[in-house]
Amino acid sequence: MLFSRMPAEQGLYDPSAEKDSCGVAMIADIAGRRSHSIVSDGVLALENLEHRGAAGAEPNSGDGAGILIQLPVELLDSLSSFELPSANGDGENTFAAGVCFLPQGIRERGSAVQRVESIAAEEGLEVLGWVPVEVDPDRADVGLTALGCMPYMSYLFVAAPEVDGSRPAGLELDRLVYGLRKRSERVTPEIEAEGSGLFFPSLSARTIVYKGMLTTMQLPLFFPELRNPLCTSAIAIVHSRFSTNTFPSWPLAHPHRYVAHNGEINTVKGNRNRMRAREAMLSSDLIPGDLERLFPICNPDASDSVSLDEVLELLHLGGRSVPHVVMMMVPEPWENHRTMDPRVRAFYQFHSSMMEAWDGPACVTFTDGSYVGAVLDRNGLRPGRWWQTADGRVILASEAGVLDVPQSQVVAKGRLEPGKMFLVDTVAGRLVPDEEIKLQLAQEHPYQEWLHAGLLEIKSLPERAHIQYNHESVIRRQIAFGYTEEDLRVVLTPMAASGGEPLGSMGTDTPSAVMSQRSRQLYDYFIELFAQVTNPPLDSIREEIVTSLSRVMGPEQNLLEPTAASCRQIVLPWPVLDNDELNKIIHIDDDGDHPGLSAIVLRALYEVERGGEGLAEAIEELRMRASEAIAAGYRTLIISDRDSDHTRAPIPSLLATSAVHHHLVRTKERTKVALVVESGDAREVHHLA
Repeated sequence: MLFSRMPAEQGLYDPSAEKDSCGVAMIADIAGRRSHSIVSDGVLALENLEHRGAAGAEPNSGDGAGILIQLPVELLDSLSSFELPSANGDGENTFAAGVCFLPQGIRERGSAVQRVESIAAEEGLEVLGWVPVEVDPDRADVGLTALGCMPYMSYLFVAAPEVDGSRPAGLELDRLVYGLRKRSERVTPEIEAEGSGLFFPSLSARTIVYKGMLTTMQLPLFFPELRNPLCTSAIAIVHSRFSTNTFPSWPLAHPHRYVAHNGEINTVKGNRNRMRAREAMLSSDLIPGDLERLFPICNPDASDSVSLDEVLELLHLGGRSVPHVVMMMVPEPWENHRTMDPRVRAFYQFHSSMMEAWDGPACVTFTDGSYVGAVLDRNGLRPGRWWQTADGRVILASEAGVLDVPQSQVVAKGRLEPGKMFLVDTVAGRLVPDEEIKLQLAQEHPYQEWLHAGLLEIKSLPERAHIQYNHESVIRRQIAFGYTEEDLRVVLTPMAASGGEPLGSMGTDTPSAVMSQRSRQLYDYFIELFAQVTNPPLDSIREEIVTSLSRVMGPEQNLLEPTAASCRQIVLPWPVLDNDELNKIIHIDDDGDHPGLSAIVLRALYEVERGGEGLAEAIEELRMRASEAIAAGYRTLIISDRDSDHTRAPIPSLLATSAVHHHLVRTKERTKVALVVESGDAREVHHLA
């Protein structure tokens, strides 16, 4: 990790597990009137969130603090020795600027600057100039740990050439500089060896971010320009970082380019993996150039909040408004919400076919420079309080009291509710009610019609005959799949009798699989990954509205281009199928009705007498058959070990599934198909999960 004291992966420590829990605040002038008071109040709110942040052994090396504001054009113009292009007729900036974290070494910094300028030329952009960012680490009393990895900071100014007398501006220009930033930040082995890596907290025509490995009190002292009266904005998002059991760094401080949040994204590993699989299908008419040059979208070495920000940025630049993207990524609980407007429900159901939720607990603040708002994820386990004042401002924070506002000046106040959005449109100059923005977005496309034409309920598919195995083969199959007497007595019998997971006391007296002297299933070598401290268990009875096992299966389409084909999938009420449902899927296209969902069975078996070598060859053959099936037009692959016998043993289903999945991710075919697993070795809830 650049500009960080974070150690490399070693032993049981994995830097990819970094998460944080913090304080966040948002201040905005509803009418969009820029002033220095919004910036200074944002800084004051940040200082009042000091207790939400943290420091290491050195009290003056903070976990991170920062502020996101609208691009302060007057300030930047006063700092630059060159002329900045004027705004267009709509008041949009025709230049983009941002703080760049560069190496401290002169040679390494020169190499990084040269690389940025070279990439800018390739992207068709003009580098207007570089201006050093004024920083004062001495007055801020920055600690030795933070100083030891502190970057050199410089403003970068870029613009696009004029076309027919006008320059690209605002969002259009942000789409152009997106490629410059992503490509410049990519760290190759050569760049790492040279030490010329760099990082942009932001690079935009609309917003700018000042942040660092600082405490909240240090931020305005470290960046004197935040105290300059020319530093004006109508929006300020501030963040105080508490990196729980993690290592701070300059880039991982919040805010990011669009978001800052209090909490964590506990589904981030799955979200990142799915985004990596989707990259093969991504294309956009709005983002210039081949998107493949910008992959991976999610930096695997960054934090959960960085990944959230990276995907939000892609979807926004790809054509959706920021509120739209936030609704996609952080949906409210819709499946069991009986009073929800059907049009809004259709919006959520359609987008669940395109992308899974990024679940917290988290309170997420966001802005694109015009819209500014916040949303609480559907679990509702993070606080968010807001106030509207008589002078036309709104204040939202992770707690009350971040600013001293007389009660006589408060005209409205409230709190964020699970899945609900608090939104300010500074262009229209109004607070947008949650119901209004969601209904407006729900009517952008005919989502209800698309769902009616595309989604198939598995119960609506015709019944199909399937093979009933002779009961005399049960013992042989139990032995083949490693069943024990304890499995039958303690696990399966109670499940068959009650229809639920067997109950037992906490803890286990069996050795860890890796230490056991007995043969253990592959499942036993894996454990569930979750943050127990911050995630109380859900009660599926009392919290039915946020509990669902329903999912969709089928091929995916381009995430950046929603069409009726995006939801051409099968709805499953739960992820576990019985034999009747499985055979409906196997024979789904027997009548030629559903060619886009046609299925093929791939046998996951290997020759017993050939041992480990035969197992390895069978796995490789399984991968190849998966690719061949996709090339032949099949869109559902069923990995089955049903036909094992005395010469052919089942490949462990976890191994077979992961082998096919990762092979298809590497070959960029994963989102073209659904994977269904038919196996005799999965018998506990842990195995299925």
